[in-house]
Amino acid sequence: MALDIRRFIQRFVEEAADHLPRLRAGVSALEQGEADKEHINELFRSAHTLKGSSRMLKLAPITAVAHSTEELLSAFRDGSQTPTPGTIGLLYEAIDALADLVSQLAQGATPDALPDADPALCQALEAAASGERADDTVSEPTTPISEPPIERDDAPAAKAASSTLTLSDTVRVRMDRLDDVIRLMGEVLSGHHHLHTLVEQAQGLEKALPEEHRGALHAFNRELKDSVLGHDALMSDLHERALQMRMLPLGVVFDPLAQMARELAQSLGKRVDCRVQGSEIELDRQLIDRLSDPLIHLLRNALDHGLETPAERQAAGKPPRGQLTIEAWQDGNWVIVEMRDDGAGIHLEAIRQKALAKQLLSEEQLTALSDQETLELIFLPGFSTKAMITDFSGRGVGMDVVKRTMMDELSGDLQLASEPGKGTRFTLRLPLSLAMMRVLLVKAGHVTLGVTAPHVAELVECSPEQFIDAAGQPALILRNEFVPVVPLAELLGLPVTATLPSPVLLLVVHQRQQKLALIVDTLVDERDMVIKPLPEHLRYLPLVSGMISQGRNALVSLLHVPALLERAKRHTQPSLRSAEPTDQPHRVLVVDDSLNTREIEKDVLEAWGYQVTLAENGRDGLNKALAETFDAVLTDVEMPVMDGFALTARLRENDLYRHKPIIIITSREKEADRQRGMEVGADAYIVKGSFDQNNLVETLKALLG
Repeated sequence: MALDIRRFIQRFVEEAADHLPRLRAGVSALEQGEADKEHINELFRSAHTLKGSSRMLKLAPITAVAHSTEELLSAFRDGSQTPTPGTIGLLYEAIDALADLVSQLAQGATPDALPDADPALCQALEAAASGERADDTVSEPTTPISEPPIERDDAPAAKAASSTLTLSDTVRVRMDRLDDVIRLMGEVLSGHHHLHTLVEQAQGLEKALPEEHRGALHAFNRELKDSVLGHDALMSDLHERALQMRMLPLGVVFDPLAQMARELAQSLGKRVDCRVQGSEIELDRQLIDRLSDPLIHLLRNALDHGLETPAERQAAGKPPRGQLTIEAWQDGNWVIVEMRDDGAGIHLEAIRQKALAKQLLSEEQLTALSDQETLELIFLPGFSTKAMITDFSGRGVGMDVVKRTMMDELSGDLQLASEPGKGTRFTLRLPLSLAMMRVLLVKAGHVTLGVTAPHVAELVECSPEQFIDAAGQPALILRNEFVPVVPLAELLGLPVTATLPSPVLLLVVHQRQQKLALIVDTLVDERDMVIKPLPEHLRYLPLVSGMISQGRNALVSLLHVPALLERAKRHTQPSLRSAEPTDQPHRVLVVDDSLNTREIEKDVLEAWGYQVTLAENGRDGLNKALAETFDAVLTDVEMPVMDGFALTARLRENDLYRHKPIIIITSREKEADRQRGMEVGADAYIVKGSFDQNNLVETLKALLG
């Protein structure tokens, strides 16, 4: 798909009209000796933004001047150079040159019609960045511009038109002003919700009064309630319309990516067709701005590591031209962005070797990982050993930063799937906006806390007697999987009650495959709420991702679920049992499609001295069982690809496992299922609902003799 440059030229002109005055004011501050480090950072970011945006739109002269300007500002920023009258003059010249080029665009010039960048100016800027004298190139700074100039025509036709002036149907608004409007709307919405509390309090007061005094108050309460309810829809609509003003189509990111894909593929000696779908889907500008860098890195990753050269593709029986698809679609209040290629895929053995070489994991740890867990090692910091391609932005990000940006900054999710020889798929899941989200408010340790609805799997009430002991850690069986249970107050270091109430209220949170059941006191509220970012001095708090207004001058912390899950994992790490372990560690294969269940069974068995390997479904389990020899196999029944009954039957057909212990652990309680398990060759059948770790270990000991 060809890139329609014209769609984005006007947006670039408007963007430049914001950055050029900032650059000029910043250079003026440098000239007066008033600029601090953050001032220089802002100057650098403006130049960098102009460079990146112009490069995507093939505005080569602007890119060249902005790049050279960025080089000099980078030298100021890292302290290798300090501003002098000569370098200040050069920066003024560069800003004038940029302003002139942007002015020509504003007057209708096409990218091809722009004059070339002044090579002497670019060379002087870069020479100054490397320490050469720039004092001989000083020019008088021109008058600052705040907007791209508007062409004025003194022709008679223009004079005649002056009596019937036609204004544009759009008006430019600075982003920070629009952000302020949305923030204030959020404050008004939160304050309006507090009125509902006051209505309830007034109704309670009315009921407490003697009957003879209720008349006037009843009429007032009814009018107040009607007024508050009448404004509900109006307030919500007003806030929604304010948010819509900040929405942009994904095309502003997607279409330049398609152009970049073709250019980068060509520089790598590869050929690619890049297809873009769903460009019309809209996201909040806050998300659009932060989404660009992760998508650029995923694109580079696909072209550099994924797609093969034409010769390699033909040798593998593929068309010489690779296929890269960037697609988006809306799923309720979420937007799904998928980037997939038909390249070589990610080879698991190569990942294992790289992880070993970089000492990220031991051989034993690698053996215990499922194929999907092995695949996701690419998200570890420092995993990649290949140098970043920096031809386009010069300052790339790693896969670990892509994942952290998605999960931490965008409140989204990132999933990876790959098949050797067939290609790789990255799936990004994003909220439509970060300004307002569905939030559950709960109370734990007498403190009210919030959790965003996307991270909430369910709310469960149960008796403490339903908890099972799994390697010293309480767990609950929910739909065929073990879910660890932790009091939220204990996890956060808040006061914890000595005894659990009955029933216990559990808030089950999740991040992809990982789940955790948090014991909470009560559910306070559930509704769409305005998310406030943490102030600068509180951003070091790892477990808090934002704040929510509740009532007048009351703020509630919004829990950061990914960090909470990490803390829970460390909190619940079991210690080794004092019981006597086996003399020679027996090797046990645990097969279950639930990550929680696999990990809990692994913890139980390792606490008793067994060496455990994990598999995520029957097919994965069969492959691992045939590749290595295990002393026993524990398997679930309900799994994708191949279930536990089929796995047991296949293992019994193999001489290696004809007489090895196979234990089925499942939530199926029917006698018919138990009978079928015995028929396919299982030695034991343990129902998860009556799971007891001592029973499991004793059964395993007895079967292993």
